Amino acid sequence: MATSLDEYLDECMSDSSFAEEWERLSPEYEIIRAVVNARESSGLTQKELAARCGMTQSALSRLETGGSSPTVKTLQQLAKGLGKKLEIRFV
Repeated sequence: MATSLDEYLDECMSDSSFAEEWERLSPEYEIIRAVVNARESSGLTQKELAARCGMTQSALSRLETGGSSPTVKTLQQLAKGLGKKLEIRFV
């Protein structure tokens, strides 16, 4: 039995269908993590960043929890609100 999230995830990855779905959703999770990390490292609350971006706190919350997928335009608004530049790369 897994005792940590990492151990649990390792167990789940042995299921090929789980691993495929995890890989498929990975880009979305990376975007969410990037937004949350940038907001937190800037010392902003969801409400503060949302106000800077011209959106509601609930819309930002949905984005950060995976309840909605951001458009490139939304990501540009977030970058501007964070005082950053949006960069999208294929690796």
